[in-house]
Amino acid sequence: MLSAYRPLLNVPGARQFVLGATISRIGGAMFGVAVIVMISSRRDSYALAGAVSAVGVLVLAIAAPVLGRLIDRHGQRRVAVPAVLLTALALFATAALSWRGAPAWTLFVGYALSAMLPEIGPMSRTRWSHIYRDDPDQLHTALSFEQVLEEMAFVVGPVVAVLASTTLFPEAGLILGEVFFAGGALLFLAERRTEPPVVPHAERPGGLAIHRSGMLVVPTVLFMVGVLFGANEVVAVAVSDEAGVKAFSSTILAAFAGGSAISGLLFGTRTLSGSIVRRFVLLGAAMSVLQAPVLLTHNLWALAGIMFVAGSATAPMLITSLSLVQRLVPKALLTEGMSVAVTGVLIGISSGTAVAGWLVELVGGQAAYALPVVAAAIAALIAYAGRSRIHRGLAAAGETP
Repeated sequence: MLSAYRPLLNVPGARQFVLGATISRIGGAMFGVAVIVMISSRRDSYALAGAVSAVGVLVLAIAAPVLGRLIDRHGQRRVAVPAVLLTALALFATAALSWRGAPAWTLFVGYALSAMLPEIGPMSRTRWSHIYRDDPDQLHTALSFEQVLEEMAFVVGPVVAVLASTTLFPEAGLILGEVFFAGGALLFLAERRTEPPVVPHAERPGGLAIHRSGMLVVPTVLFMVGVLFGANEVVAVAVSDEAGVKAFSSTILAAFAGGSAISGLLFGTRTLSGSIVRRFVLLGAAMSVLQAPVLLTHNLWALAGIMFVAGSATAPMLITSLSLVQRLVPKALLTEGMSVAVTGVLIGISSGTAVAGWLVELVGGQAAYALPVVAAAIAALIAYAGRSRIHRGLAAAGETP
């Protein structure tokens, strides 16, 4: 199975940018939990911690597509290098403000400024799209590989962040996360051979990526997928806590991530035929059906097994969604389009976390699993309802569905 991915690393320069992107992703996956641990430890307030974290996600959601558009216009190195360095300064300042006990409003400002960072995932996927622009089968394998690396980062990153913050000092997780993010990003950006060329201004299409026909459907679906992710994280902790074994939540979440990673690896080895739009709709339906059984059991080990199976639909869904973006938007807007899609997931995770926390307080952990189940069902319905728009978008882009 892994032999299918070996040709990716044989591309000149690929090993450096893959290594850099992987390190940077791990750092990015540390930020959310690190800032919550830092503030809750220093200020004894989860409300303040959650509010600061939410502001960071909101700023990222606004900044990422803007930076993606600038990257498409001027090149990855020219835009991303200064952005990485400036946001690193803002984040280190935020850690210093926390350590010094500065007023709470300064944490909002510092963390918001640090969130104006370029997303590595869209830039990395754009490189693969350029490398394999004439080889759709290898591009599918490359995008699957990217998704597996992201799954791994979100398994490893939070664990490292919590470990650093709880064993060293509260700001350690945030500082280490920035070292990983910035160091990996600079290593990624230093590899110039695989950087996509900038499309000349005279040849660039007008308008925003989100305005391309059919494009809006994808980030809307991915928003609901993000709600599912965020809700699953909170509810797993609540259910395990109610059973008296809070630590078991890591087993449930690892099972979900493991199922997703394995399915992503397998999905990348398949040579796919048929309509990508039909695949998008069917994977949305599969995600909904496989998540639903969590409402039927109170046994934690059974729950972990269900979540492993449920996770098997998520990586293929994300891979297919980003493959659709790659087809719906012109190459001159590709980083912007990828950023919009990934941002949909991030906003969904933030929203799912917030709503799930409120729902757990209201109805308890087990009943709160209704939220990710409903989110998955809505994602499937949006994908089905939007299929004709996506078909029109693909036709307008000169792609066969």
